[in-house]
Amino acid sequence: MKDLRRTTLAAAVVLALTGSTAACAGGSSAGEGAAEVTVYSADGLKSDDGGGFYDKVFKDFTAKTGVRVRYVEGGSGEIVQRLLRERSNTQADVIVTVPPFIQQAVGRGLVTPYRPAGADAVPAADKDADGAWTTVVNNYLCFIHNTRQLPEPPATWNDLLDARFRGKLQYSTPGVAGDGTAVLIKAMHDFGGIRGAADFLRKLQKNNVGPSKSTGALAAKVDKGELLVANGDVQMNYADARSMPNQGIFFLAGPDGRPSTFALPYAGALVKSAPHAANGRMLLDFLLTESVQGQVSAVAGGFPARGDVPATGEDAARLAALLKGVDVFTPDWKDIDANLKSYTDVWSDATGS
Repeated sequence: MKDLRRTTLAAAVVLALTGSTAACAGGSSAGEGAAEVTVYSADGLKSDDGGGFYDKVFKDFTAKTGVRVRYVEGGSGEIVQRLLRERSNTQADVIVTVPPFIQQAVGRGLVTPYRPAGADAVPAADKDADGAWTTVVNNYLCFIHNTRQLPEPPATWNDLLDARFRGKLQYSTPGVAGDGTAVLIKAMHDFGGIRGAADFLRKLQKNNVGPSKSTGALAAKVDKGELLVANGDVQMNYADARSMPNQGIFFLAGPDGRPSTFALPYAGALVKSAPHAANGRMLLDFLLTESVQGQVSAVAGGFPARGDVPATGEDAARLAALLKGVDVFTPDWKDIDANLKSYTDVWSDATGS
């Protein structure tokens, strides 16, 4: 598999609310009071058509505070690697990524503890006990299928071994993409550990198109019918359905026959030595306000992080219906954080990826 230390960031950079192409100054040249904040984020919350959660929230944040948002997007693991490379000249103020990469950022000393206003309303399982990170949008692992060519999705892992999926199935790369790592974690859960997961994924390789560092790119392929099945996450794929109507969300069952998933939240943290730390804290506070959290289902296609903000409306009802009858388990994130490299090495050896 690709060495994470050498992964490059295929980033999209946007200055919210401005047409300026001027680059945000780094820590050595920009004062703490500069009216900007730089966010490094995993993909999924911003839309190409400008109608995504970040598009709206960043615009509202700038209107309220006068602080522009410089947005850099990449894979869940890629952005952590970028922070690591830049630690002697930090450029980012806020990082938003998913487990286990947010834990990786903490373990490598890349973030500094900060409990945003409203964090007390976030359940304990969805934030770091020491305040290193807090969920801003909740989310779950899922799979997607092309609803025209494959009206009935596969029910179990074993269904994916069918010859009709040869060259028509793809999942993003574990260790690089957050959702791809989630596929490996679910397989470990369902098959009793890394060896069982690797044995199955070795068999599945005959149908797999190959590695992909981007999960988001797979949704378009499924919608077009280039793929019949791919991995994803509920928030991203539910939001994508507005422009990609031929994809359907489903959850795979393990050997016990029960479909299952686990929470894969977008977790926000203040970057250590952030050049605009005050603005970073202000943005994290804003993301957890009741008004922003109340838009999570309708705008982001996700689930509110705050337990005191009810998910209401048609989108919230549809999202709740998706999870009906699906078991939700909690991975051992400490174990995964400590052993992610060895787990992905086993997967790589088994699949030849």
